[in-house]
Amino acid sequence: MARRRKRKSRRRLEGRKILDLVPQYSIDSGDDKPVTAARNFIHSEKIAPPALLLVKRNEHTTDRYFWAEKGLFGAQYVEENHFLFPSLRALLEEEEEYEDEEEPMLATC
Repeated sequence: MARRRKRKSRRRLEGRKILDLVPQYSIDSGDDKPVTAARNFIHSEKIAPPALLLVKRNEHTTDRYFWAEKGLFGAQYVEENHFLFPSLRALLEEEEEYEDEEEPMLATC
């Protein structure tokens, strides 16, 4: 039997596009739990929010975390609820302004 395709959430896809604009850091968890490794990395490198951390748990699994002003969140939660994070809203507005500035130049050519 053919499997039904899972429907893609528009809100989550929009959140994923926004998270692509955020700086990403890839780290290995080592002996720590992934969230502990992420917190230790943030503290040692003094990373300013917003940031996306990709923590490699083992050779097959990578956990994704979003570092915001209010703490560390799972990336999937942030994708679905990106409108709750002011830093992402500001980042999206900056990107839209940048795109608006480019359009008139293209139209005059």
